[in-house]
Amino acid sequence: MFTHSFWTKTLFNNSLEIWFWALLIFLVVLGVLKIFKSVIISKLKKLSKKTETKIDDLLIGAIQDISFPFYLIISLYAGSLKLALTPLVDKILYFIFLIGVVYYVIRFLESLINYGVQKLIKSKEGREGVGIIRLGGAILKIVLWLGAIVLVLSNMGYDVTSLVAGLGIGGIAVALAIQSILGDLFSSLTILLDKPFKIGDFIVVGDNYGTVKKVGVKTTRIELLQGEELVVSNSELTNSQIRNFGAMKTRRVVFTIGVVYGLSSEKLEKIPEILEDIIKKEEKTEIERAHFKEFGDFSLIFEVAFYVNSPDYIEYMDVRERINLEITRRFSREGIEMAFPTQTVFVKK
Repeated sequence: MFTHSFWTKTLFNNSLEIWFWALLIFLVVLGVLKIFKSVIISKLKKLSKKTETKIDDLLIGAIQDISFPFYLIISLYAGSLKLALTPLVDKILYFIFLIGVVYYVIRFLESLINYGVQKLIKSKEGREGVGIIRLGGAILKIVLWLGAIVLVLSNMGYDVTSLVAGLGIGGIAVALAIQSILGDLFSSLTILLDKPFKIGDFIVVGDNYGTVKKVGVKTTRIELLQGEELVVSNSELTNSQIRNFGAMKTRRVVFTIGVVYGLSSEKLEKIPEILEDIIKKEEKTEIERAHFKEFGDFSLIFEVAFYVNSPDYIEYMDVRERINLEITRRFSREGIEMAFPTQTVFVKK
């Protein structure tokens, strides 16, 4: 049995009793951490498999990745709080503990960023914006590590004000130097998030018509109707008016037909019926109206409006062609003559 005089003996400015309690705290904390990792985490892992979210899986995975030496550091730091150590030793233990905590927190945040990046890439089916998404993830990781370094240096007693100011001034200088590149980068993010068009869409930009082939970090590539590739900066695209035919579901068609003066009223009444019948027979069309619109200078004008339920331009033109040919055939059978610009001169004798 240890006597009172034994416990009061000092070792490195701490009594043996204090050393005993510090050792006990060290062992208890280490034991709790080991039990937490081996027993509780395994049960939580089983429960996390029943949930739909992956965030809890990432958290549990991050905890499982913590190495045993870090548990020793936590336990050692907890036990040292009971001891009266020199300021230097206190600082060393605290900094080791802080660096370990910051390291594993950043690792967990990195896993969240990787999860978000992979989810975004999967939602895009690997077709568009992959490079932009990965670049954004890399930038976030760099910002995280820079913030972690500043945090550690600040807690170590260093004046980080000048460092932050220097980073700020340096960042401004770099931003000014690569202003156009940053503009295109933010424009690419705008295209990715706002989705004014996607790969495969047929778009019109100014006088250029073509299909979007690739959306990059700085430029977008468009294959024009003539076959050549047009490379446009993303900032120019976001500042332009874009007509996106890829988002079109139906095409509305309005056209007029002129017939000659002198047709009987019976034939004129029959013309709208003929036009409606021709359009209704097409599978992908919906008739809106067909009317005797007005008296023209050299013809009686009928106006027709209908929808083609297809965004494909070739299919739309095929439908128009079949309708035009059928109108020509039906009018010929009915004895309806289509008009063309003519002038009739009456000479009075």
